[in-house]
Amino acid sequence: MCGRFAMDAKTDELIREYVADGGHPEDWWKDFHGAYSIAPTEDSVIVRDRGEGRFLELVRWDWQKPANRPKGPPIINARIEKLATGFWAPAFSAARCIVPMRGYFEWTGEKTPKTPHFLHGDGLLSAAGLTWSMELPNGERSRCMVVITRAARDASGTVHDRMPAFLTPDTWEQWLDPAKLTGQAKIDTLAMLDHTSATVAATIREHIVDTKVNNSRTVDRDDPTLLEPVA
Repeated sequence: MCGRFAMDAKTDELIREYVADGGHPEDWWKDFHGAYSIAPTEDSVIVRDRGEGRFLELVRWDWQKPANRPKGPPIINARIEKLATGFWAPAFSAARCIVPMRGYFEWTGEKTPKTPHFLHGDGLLSAAGLTWSMELPNGERSRCMVVITRAARDASGTVHDRMPAFLTPDTWEQWLDPAKLTGQAKIDTLAMLDHTSATVAATIREHIVDTKVNNSRTVDRDDPTLLEPVA
């Protein structure tokens, strides 16, 4: 599962990492600085390609619920095991994206307050995601995204049984290819994602952080100490 993540990178760092010239210059770029705690239904950056090169876009971490599931918590993750058929198939086939993150949070313990853990690598991580357009409660439409998850590996597995599915830079182009996936291409892309996830999982480390990160409504999103280990 990925229930909260950190994406504190500034726009210039994201441009250097993922795109050549920033793609389409949006107004939010000049002020965007990310956050040390991004919760479901909040906005964060994705990387995608519509056939004219990679670009950055600020979107909502959420997904429109199916007609037979109109209520309940936001849909924020898509299981890798369910991408090829059913509900996720259209987005997996034609609307893949990258969700940059510094790392993500998971919790352990049965009682409140639960113990928060921050899982991270050495730099920005490239989580595989899906993106679409959803209708908001007010009737407006908004670009949205979900993070793809898989069975946890290595250090991630000591905290939670699921983790984001990650990409390595040499696979960004294949993942973001706007050409629609069909047949064997779906199988090959899933196999690639499974392989890169295992590669990145071996680099993931975790440490316990302060319980002030637990409440997404009151936490200071701009507080860098949210990522620091506690004794």
